[in-house]
Amino acid sequence: MSKKIVVTGIGIQSCLGNTVKDYWTSLSNGVSGIRTITQVSSDDFPCKVSGEVQNFEPGEWMNPKEAKRMGRFSQLAVAAAKDAVEQSKFLGKIDTDRIGVLIGTGAGGLPETDQQAAIKEKKGVMRMSPFYIPSMLSNMASANISRIYQATGYNNTCITACAASTQAIGEAAEIIKNNKADIVITGGAESGICEIGMGGFSTMHALSTWDGDPSKASRPFDANRDGFAPSEGAGILILESEEHALNRGAKPIAEIAGFGVTSDAFHLVQPHKEGLGATKAMKLAIEDAGLEKSEIDYINAHGTSTPTNDRIETLAIKNLFGDEAYNIPISSTKSMVGHSLGASGALEIIACIQSTIHGEIHPTINLENPDPECDLNYVPNKKIKKNVDIALSNSFGFGGQNACVVIKKY
Repeated sequence: MSKKIVVTGIGIQSCLGNTVKDYWTSLSNGVSGIRTITQVSSDDFPCKVSGEVQNFEPGEWMNPKEAKRMGRFSQLAVAAAKDAVEQSKFLGKIDTDRIGVLIGTGAGGLPETDQQAAIKEKKGVMRMSPFYIPSMLSNMASANISRIYQATGYNNTCITACAASTQAIGEAAEIIKNNKADIVITGGAESGICEIGMGGFSTMHALSTWDGDPSKASRPFDANRDGFAPSEGAGILILESEEHALNRGAKPIAEIAGFGVTSDAFHLVQPHKEGLGATKAMKLAIEDAGLEKSEIDYINAHGTSTPTNDRIETLAIKNLFGDEAYNIPISSTKSMVGHSLGASGALEIIACIQSTIHGEIHPTINLENPDPECDLNYVPNKKIKKNVDIALSNSFGFGGQNACVVIKKY
């Protein structure tokens, strides 16, 4: 019999707050964390908005000296991990060789690359920071968490673009099922609001150019959507088997019940035109959970607010669920927190967990003019009360990366 994998700790850093309570309160009430961009000048970019973690002081979450040597994405990951580890209460109770770390990120230390490139141009290469390389490498969020908690077991980094943290969480569950670890600290972190990141996405025409109220820029499934609102953040979960959790007196919060991952093998930045990879990933996750499609109570959509993604994701859901797709509540967390790339899946899985706990589904805000091709129930603008026993969370990334996780109420 396969092990039941449960969540025993959650930590978060987001543009809607740095506690799960604040995050969920804002989501459920339809509050946007998208504001005018401040981390970089928007003079050269058509996108003027972002979802920035507010009032983040790394020294409040970790050793200030160590924090200065980390990239911002690592700082966010370490801060979120602190709360998750404290809630789980496993430190000192198990062999550190049985503690694993698996964090997802899309781009790692992009802002640090920006900063050091500027120094190189102004002062020369020998004035660059000796901490640049260990601050920007994508594996450093996992490495820093491992070092801080002396987690000497399995360690890895998932870098599958916007699917990274969903895939990390799914694979962390597999690691425990395969007896490679007893506990895995997993999730995702991203901080890419910088000139390189903004410039790259701007020239691809992927970002929103909304010039009105920033809180209305991210509008998934709306006919007037024009791109995603860039964001940052971190979401960390502590996973272990149900048996292991109960034996050490831990309180499970939710179950990670199923995982599916596929590749479109189609295009580097566009989803398959018929949504086939996304459809298969959802199907595999549901099958892995031992469930029927009819048992899904809620879908947390990838829902980026880009013209192509929202249309293709809608098609993929219809491909799998048929007419039943019209009866399943679907919503986009990104309508309120923007797109934090590799961290987004973890933030959305945390939202799914809160839905199972509170019996609520947060809305998709700014859905004012529905796209005729996006005609499902996206819970427009106002939360609904609904018992959520089983949720499906979707993440689809550049490179044709598709990852889906099924979350069950505990």
